[in-house]
Formats: sequence, structure tokens, C-alpha cells
Amino acid sequence: MRTEILVNATQPETRVAVTEDGRTVEVFHERRRHRSLVGNVYLGRVHRVLPGIQAAFVSIGLDRDAFLYVEDAVAALDAFDAEPEKDELPPAEGRGQRPRIDEVVKEGQEIVVQVTKDPLSGKGPRVTTNLSLPGRTIVYLPGMRGVAVSRRISDEAERERLRRILEAFSGGGGFIARTASAGCAAEDFQADWRYLTELAGRIQKKAEQGGAPLLLHRELDLAVRVARDLAASDTAAIRVDDSATRERLAEFLAAVAPALRARLEQDSGPEPLFARLGVEEAIEQALASHVPLPSGGTVVIHQTEALVAIDVNTGKFLGKDELEETVFANNLEALGEIARQIRLRDLGGLLVVDFIDMVDPDHKRQVFEKFEAELARDRARTRVLQISDFGLIEITRQRSRGNLERTLTRSCPECGGTGRVKTDLTVALDLRRELEKAAALYSAGETIRARVRPSLLRLVENEEPDLFADFGERLGIQVELVSDASVGAAGFEILKQ
Repeated sequence: MRTEILVNATQPETRVAVTEDGRTVEVFHERRRHRSLVGNVYLGRVHRVLPGIQAAFVSIGLDRDAFLYVEDAVAALDAFDAEPEKDELPPAEGRGQRPRIDEVVKEGQEIVVQVTKDPLSGKGPRVTTNLSLPGRTIVYLPGMRGVAVSRRISDEAERERLRRILEAFSGGGGFIARTASAGCAAEDFQADWRYLTELAGRIQKKAEQGGAPLLLHRELDLAVRVARDLAASDTAAIRVDDSATRERLAEFLAAVAPALRARLEQDSGPEPLFARLGVEEAIEQALASHVPLPSGGTVVIHQTEALVAIDVNTGKFLGKDELEETVFANNLEALGEIARQIRLRDLGGLLVVDFIDMVDPDHKRQVFEKFEAELARDRARTRVLQISDFGLIEITRQRSRGNLERTLTRSCPECGGTGRVKTDLTVALDLRRELEKAAALYSAGETIRARVRPSLLRLVENEEPDLFADFGERLGIQVELVSDASVGAAGFEILKQ
């Protein structure tokens, strides 16, 4: 599989896309005034302790206080791309029964925290006291002891070799070998180790000076961060359309991954990079609820506060054999696209996929196994439950930043985010009721004027001509409707006298 990283940098936005065999599978956005907070380290002040939910609010200098769960306030092993087995957990002081939040932090206390989730849905950011400082080959955990290896490195001999290399490091703290460390020699880790331990020292020294809330360390910008986290030995090319950004990446790669420096390319094609390679089209498709499949079927994706619902439909796909084979073929085609859309849209939390019902147990098994294999290519942590009797597969997926829809769109001001608006007849009846209430303010023979959307006026003139006809006889007033496209989905506005 040919993997490329594409970087489009124009003020005030930087965009990065990851493609696999020419298809866009991941997209990241960062805007100058709306940079992600994930990875930032702050000296915070505990604002409020809530024993009832075992959490605390921590002021870090933002509009909303950060949220600190008790699990994030005690020693625990975690990393951006590692999920070690239980037997890999390094020994931690006080491991055992979880303490209470009011035993861990006190109101007014200054603590060093790191953002693990950006503010989402009106909530403040989530933070942890367990710092994770990522380099290219390792993640350094200053408050831990022991070592672990990325779950994506499956070869046991390689895992053991990496453990021995990390155990040779001194100076305290815990270390996790990242996926990019596979095959690296011992000396390849030295630059990361030196940089990360020095960074931890600077953070500690700045925190000791006090003065919360205070930013102690800002995470790298998007272009450099993606090069650090995603560029691997199998990355075929890193294409950049901005010379200044390319120079920064060249300097970074020369220091941490010289082999990848040669794969960095300046793109100067006649057509914009993202448009030429189909990224713009993929982004537009990822903002739509319906995703067409090559055979004529569709995948429908709806995000709600509680979960993401994904539905598979046969659409125009009629198949050639009996129903069971048609359904099975449609589900197989859909599962690859669903896995891609999950990554492309960066969907997180609880996801429920409704495949078309299958009767054959072997078909169910094959769909689940192939779907699980597709999801395994995702860098985010996922957990997949077996397909249910109703044809549903439940997935939980790690969420740290706002997904593509939340980044690029906002709730519709007309429908309030529901995706639906009242029909013309419903609005016309609402208008009738409002006019009846307003009639008391008018004298007999006067005219009430209302601005209405054009489709509502056509409905009244052509389909419901009697809707307001009785106002003159019954209430002694006249109603005049004025067509105005600017009234929007609300449908009408009664003009004042």
C-alpha cells in the first residue's frame, strides 16, 4: 500500500491529508485562532472539587475550566499510540484501590496538567496529571517508571529488543516505544531521549515558579506534529505546497528522521494540491450524510449527542442471485467504506453500524472479521463488539479532538441543528394562530401584514386559499401576505403597526 502525506498551508489554515493508494483516509485541520489544545501542558489551579462525581474543575486560563477525573489524577500508564497489555504496566506508587478525588487534590491547589481532549459540545477540555511527552520514536512519561511497547508492533522478538533498549535509559520516568521505533537501532533513540528529558526539566522548572494559570508547554503545530506522529518508514512521500512549511519540515526531519528527509517534496503543480489529488472532493463527501457505493448501495451516517448511527442500504444494488447473496455482497462492499469514513470524519465515542440483516451465520462471521480487520488499520483506539442478532455492530473509538463535521460546520441557524424544518402548511397554521392573537391589537377594517417565505405564499394561493379568508368576516380585519425569501425557515414575520 502506497501511503502519502499531503500538506496544504495557507494563512490562516493548515491542512494535512493522509492517502492510501490514492484514496484520502485522514484529514486534519488547524486554524491560527483555533489551534488544538491536546498535548499542551499547563500549571492549573483547582477551582472546585466534586466528590459526587469523583472529579475536579481546574482553571488553566481558558473560558471554561478543564475537567479532571480521579482516574486521570493518579498514576496510570497511557500514551498517544500505545495500549500495553496488563503485564506491561510499570510499577506505580500507590497502585491498587482508587483513591477519592478529595484525597488527591484540594481546592486552590496548583497542579501541572496536560490536555487530553479538546473542548467538545460546550464542555471544557479534559486534562490529566500524568504527562505524556511524545517524540518520534518514544513517549516519555516523567511521572512513571518502567517501559512499554506500542500495541502496533506485534513481533515478540522486536518488542523484547525495544524493551531492552528502553530499560537502558537512565534519569527516571517511564518510556513507551512508538510504532515508528520498529527496526531502529539503540542510537536512534538518543536524540528523542535527550530532547524529551530536557523538555520535562524545563516544564518542571517553570512550574516551580508558580503563577497559575500558566501555559508551560505548547504542542507542536499541525504540520510538524503529523510528520512526527504519522511519517513512517513506509511513507512514500510527504508533499508540501508551501515553501516556508517545507523548510520547517525539512529541518525537523533532518534532526529526527534523516531517511524521510529525502521523501519530502515541494509541490508546485498547476492545480492546487488537494484539488488535484481528490482531497477536496473527499472532504465534501465526508460532510454529507449519504455516501454512495460503487455498486449503487449507500451508507448513511448521522451524528448525534449520544452516538453515531451508520446505516447500510442496498439502494440501486439489486444483485444477480438470491436475496441473501445480494445482502452479503452489499455488506462486504460497505464495510471498507465505513471504516474509511470513520477515519476520514474522525468519528468518536459510541458508533452503531446497522448492516443489512443476514441469515447465514457464516456470512455474519465473514462480515465481522473483515470489518474488524479494516478497523485495525485505524490509529485511534477502537473496541468492537460481535454482530448482534439484529445485525448491529457497536464500536467505541477514542476521541480527543473535534471531528471533521464539528471543525468545518456549525449547527444550522434555521433548524437548530435538527436537520429538519416545519412544512409550509405547519408554518401557515402557526401564522394563523399568531394572527388571531394579534387581531386584538387592530381596529376593525385594518390590515395585518406578514412577510412569509415564497413557498408558503404559493401554498396559500394555490392549495389553501380559504386558510385566511374568514378573518375579515370573523375578526373584522384583513390579512396581507408579502413574499420575502429572507425570512428563512421560520416562515413568517408579522409586521408591526
